[in-house]
Amino acid sequence: MLIRSREVFTGRVTRLTVDTVDLPNGHRADLEVLHHPGGAAVVAVDGARQVCLLRQYRHAAGGYVIELPAGRLEPDEAPARTAERELAEEAGRHAACWRDLGVSLSSPGVFTERIYLYLATELTPVPDAPEAAEVFEVLWVPLAEAVQRCLRGDIEDSKTCLGILRAAAVLAQMDVAEAPC
Repeated sequence: MLIRSREVFTGRVTRLTVDTVDLPNGHRADLEVLHHPGGAAVVAVDGARQVCLLRQYRHAAGGYVIELPAGRLEPDEAPARTAERELAEEAGRHAACWRDLGVSLSSPGVFTERIYLYLATELTPVPDAPEAAEVFEVLWVPLAEAVQRCLRGDIEDSKTCLGILRAAAVLAQMDVAEAPC
């Protein structure tokens, strides 16, 4: 239970608080919490069962990271709309079929960010519109290879691996059940 919260920093995207809380075990603790509006990530799979990945420069990670198309939720924007927007902006694709793959918690010990994961299929090209501060190249990788790269640890981004693994499971079930979109 929250007793009090003290704001320490407010930035363009995040804010940091120190929250005094009573924990379920009765202990009182001061916890640093980094507040983030959340985001959405898209596992876009084309008709050839290739998944769209981005090789994106991330300063905080010290270089390039393999990731799904993803982005921050805008104020009052639904996560599904964020996913649609990011797929178009970063991958230059529109999807006719969308499936919810659940949520990923980035680092729940200190970070409030929730990333909403989606599977997008029945893809068609649209104009892309990357932001000036984004440095990435688009890669189309066979889904089975992407799964193996996650399992081997070659892809380190947690939202990407979780999204790929969940999407592969959903697509395998769809193959068996021949479920429509």
